[in-house]
Amino acid sequence: MRVTHEAPLAPMTTLGIGGPAGVLFELFDPADFPEFVTLADASPGEPVCLGAGSNVVVSDAGCEGAVLRMSTKGLRMTGSTADGRVLVEVQAGHPLGDLVDTTIAEGLTGLEMLVGIPGTTGATPVQNVGAYGQETADCLVEVTAWDWELRRMVTLDAAACGLGHRTSVFKHSRRWTLLTLVFALRRSALSAPVTYRTVAGVLDVPVGSSVPLEEVAQAVLTVRRSKGMVLGCSGTDDRSVGSVFLSPEISAAQADGLRARHAPVNRFPDGSTRVSASWLIRQAGFELGTPVVTGVRLSSLHYTLVADEGATAAGFTRAIELVRQEVLRRTGVRLTSELDFL
Repeated sequence: MRVTHEAPLAPMTTLGIGGPAGVLFELFDPADFPEFVTLADASPGEPVCLGAGSNVVVSDAGCEGAVLRMSTKGLRMTGSTADGRVLVEVQAGHPLGDLVDTTIAEGLTGLEMLVGIPGTTGATPVQNVGAYGQETADCLVEVTAWDWELRRMVTLDAAACGLGHRTSVFKHSRRWTLLTLVFALRRSALSAPVTYRTVAGVLDVPVGSSVPLEEVAQAVLTVRRSKGMVLGCSGTDDRSVGSVFLSPEISAAQADGLRARHAPVNRFPDGSTRVSASWLIRQAGFELGTPVVTGVRLSSLHYTLVADEGATAAGFTRAIELVRQEVLRRTGVRLTSELDFL
């Protein structure tokens, strides 16, 4: 474990903004975690966990207390379920991209649509990460975590994780630090059914088709790159956290009104009805590439916010609020940010 005092956090985030950590602990070996617990107890405030920094805004003042950068890596096949799915145990700091690539290479379906999403595997249940018809809840079996309230290691099954649309019991809570995760994936040469028209269009197959895993992964990457949603793909929008806003849940009456305006309104796996945040931002009059505040603008490819030279955490937070206010004024729908603020 590496310990650094007054460590800059901005370079450890994809936005590249924010102040330092009072003390930064970088965990590489899971066996060192008990030592981190002891050291964190001597630091002010609650410890904060940072993975790849791809969904976070660090305040300009930084974090006074202990910041844990989870850099543990490793995955292994541990057996199978009663219905024949393969159990894959993964360290929380393992890159999600590598997990997806490995499972595709092993002929395992369940995570292939998550290709191109940055971050660590440990972040997937926090946000119930999902894309193009797949989400963490589809294949998560359990997590092992340190419970700071109970002061011991706990194992939570998927039901106890409270996975919903881009949320869980871990979201906006520092009670748990996730250490390992177990997924159940099915052996198959073919992907899950392709349910998004944009992906099906790239593949030139009907919606609902299953195709070879590598082919669907490449199609998803093509769609994501077209929207600047793969880090480093555009050259201009690289200081990004991807989607800043959740697709908001709407009432039946709102859904009817928005459908009449040809809005993309969809039912989600958690039973909610939601409208595209990108569509709402566009309807509110925001144009691609336009500045919102100093150092923060709309992406040139997608209706989300990105940082430029001169960006600050305060400015990025202000830009989020300005977009929310204008969307509410113009559409009557309230946006919610999906980011974590440290």
